[in-house]
Parts: sequence; structure tokens; C-alpha cells
Amino acid sequence: MRTALDAPLEALDESDQDFVEKVRQYGWAFTSVPADEQGPGFRFTTGLWHSTGHAELILFSMKRDIVRDVFADLFRAAKAGNRLPTSESTDRAFANLPAYAFPVATRFYPEYLGRSRWFYGGDDFPCLQIVWPDRESRFPWQPGFNPEFADDQPDLSERGWKQEVSG
Repeated sequence: MRTALDAPLEALDESDQDFVEKVRQYGWAFTSVPADEQGPGFRFTTGLWHSTGHAELILFSMKRDIVRDVFADLFRAAKAGNRLPTSESTDRAFANLPAYAFPVATRFYPEYLGRSRWFYGGDDFPCLQIVWPDRESRFPWQPGFNPEFADDQPDLSERGWKQEVSG
């Protein structure tokens, strides 16, 4: 699979060169997108798929340092052959919270995964959205989920989270 790692460095601008060098050195990098009037802030990885065969990851509305640590832990786990399970509760993403990971529908890639699309030269890579619960450990599709967090994580799955969980 050809990636931006195969591009001659002189063909890349300084920002792209820095990004490619991070992926080359660490095996992955992440991109931060701040919250705005369009929606919540989010962060996503680039390079996991190339380096480990694990899907890229996207996570919404969490602090940069927390997301970086979550991504770094999941990268190390992927290098050791441990994959994040999909569409089921897992304790692998966060030390003190359950989480779910759902495949991101490719129709959302242009809006949310631009840097990864550039790196891979298109949409031929998988991505998982990590979804976190409210303070009572309820997820957005469960009754009683705190409405305060309703707009913090858009559903990027193909069929909707509730459908993805129930199969």
C-alpha cells in the first residue's frame, strides 16, 4: 500500500514533512480539530493501519493529553497484536471507563478524516470511533443518557450505534 511515506520529501510542504516524519519515527501521529459552530472538537490517528494493521481511531470531546495517552496505549496494544473489539463494551480504551468502538462509515471520511485520507491517498483504510459514556456509565443510545453530553459525540457508524450494538 502506497502512503505519503513514499512521497519524496521535497514534494511535501514543511507541515506535511513534519507529519510524515512523526509517522515514520513513531508509527503514528494524530490530528486535532477544535470545536466550532459546526460541532465538537475531535482527534484522530494516522498511521496505525499502516504500522500495525489496526484501524485508525477517532475520539470526540476529550482533552488532548487524555486522547494522546489513549491513542498511544492502543497503538502499543495493536503492535502487540491486541485489537480493540468492535460493537461491544470494552475496558481497553480507558483505564476507568467502559467504551465502545464502532467502524466509521466511509461517507464520513471527507468531513472528519482529511489528514488520514491524504496520507493513504483515499479512503482505503478502516477507522473506529471510540465512544465514551456519561458519568453514570450510560452510552448515548441507552435510556437515561445525560442530555448534557448529547452533542459531544456524533454517530459516525453506518447503521447507528444502537443498531451496531444489537447486531
